[in-house]
Amino acid sequence: MSAPAVPMTDAAGAAAGKGPRAAKPPGAKPRVQHKGAILAFVIPFGALFALFYLLPIGYAIYQSLLVIEREGTFGQATQVFGGLTQYILVFQNGPFWESIGRVLAFGAVQVPIMLGLALLFALLLDSPLVRGKKFFRLAFFVPYAVPGVIAAIMWGYLYSPNLSPFSAVTENINFLSADLVLWAIANVVTWVFVGYNMLIIYSALLAIPAELYEAARLDGAGQLRIAWSVKIPLIMPAIVLTAIFSIIGTLQLLAEPQVFRSFSSAVTSTFTPNLTVYSTSSIPNFNLAAAFSVVLALATFILSFTFLKFTQRKESK
Repeated sequence: MSAPAVPMTDAAGAAAGKGPRAAKPPGAKPRVQHKGAILAFVIPFGALFALFYLLPIGYAIYQSLLVIEREGTFGQATQVFGGLTQYILVFQNGPFWESIGRVLAFGAVQVPIMLGLALLFALLLDSPLVRGKKFFRLAFFVPYAVPGVIAAIMWGYLYSPNLSPFSAVTENINFLSADLVLWAIANVVTWVFVGYNMLIIYSALLAIPAELYEAARLDGAGQLRIAWSVKIPLIMPAIVLTAIFSIIGTLQLLAEPQVFRSFSSAVTSTFTPNLTVYSTSSIPNFNLAAAFSVVLALATFILSFTFLKFTQRKESK
């Protein structure tokens, strides 16, 4: 018998050491195409990220390791390496840690209320029973468009017994007292950021396939059951995202307390951690303010990371 004819293309490929579709060896990495286009997108972002994020963090850490020394009473001030001197002062600073505890209590109450309202409004906007969705979506979001300082000034006037048009209420309930001013600020923050968080959750709701709702209706589920058993579990990543943003924002609280200092003597220069940093840098003591900032950034990262891991572990069960 004669040997079967070999096609020219296969024969040429075999001669060149290449099969028509040579199998890749196990463990071989796939070839990355369009490297130039990928780098064109990545390099500008990386440069801006390094310039406006990594570089300031590195400079803050560097500043926090320095101390100021003077030669004599009126000698010229010079910065020298001081190691962990500034961090020792941070950990010995009682008002700073009191402000940390204050914003943690603030977040434990305000964040669940704010996200609960945002979830409720988003579910109402996504419900087929609600009319005028465009109007309500705009109405919920408008407060976020108001700058935080303007919102704090507006609410400060409403809270003030001498300036408020509701003086009959504010004279009986002193919202600017030491016991209530923190929760008065919480109301301002909630009013401003409910609409922002609502839009994030509402966008996640719009991404849910309509077929899932139809299947739930065929099983006899009503609107409340669909919202609880279908919508909320599917938008949980968006809810977790808004919760992390809210935790970070709570620890960075600055504008509202700063404005409320003009309305209430209960809001001191160390009322929140960021206000402590601002007041310290105004002395000026930039090195201690940098140490405060680094510790606050670490606390924010640890708290956010712990919350994220907790939610991921809960979802995996």
